[in-house]
Amino acid sequence: MEIKQTDDGKKGYFKAIESGLEAGIMTYTWAGETKFIIDHTVVAPLFEGKGIGKKLVMAAVYFARQKHLKIMPLCTYTKSVFDKNAEELKDVLF
Repeated sequence: MEIKQTDDGKKGYFKAIESGLEAGIMTYTWAGETKFIIDHTVVAPLFEGKGIGKKLVMAAVYFARQKHLKIMPLCTYTKSVFDKNAEELKDVLF
């Protein structure tokens, strides 16, 4: 599986590609220069239950750590990942 990021400076997304198919997408919006809001995560029905959503969240976490950013998880799925992994992810949580 490959995860690609697209960003236009105001908003962006992480897209998971598996066997040439879009497996899932997670969208975000910038909130200033040092944080972004994850507002939506969706996984295609064919790929549900395979950890795609969490991989998308972790790609955003990796991006945030590399750029010294904070994440505000408004998406209910992303918020649940942050809640379940609070200790591991607290460094990027806004």
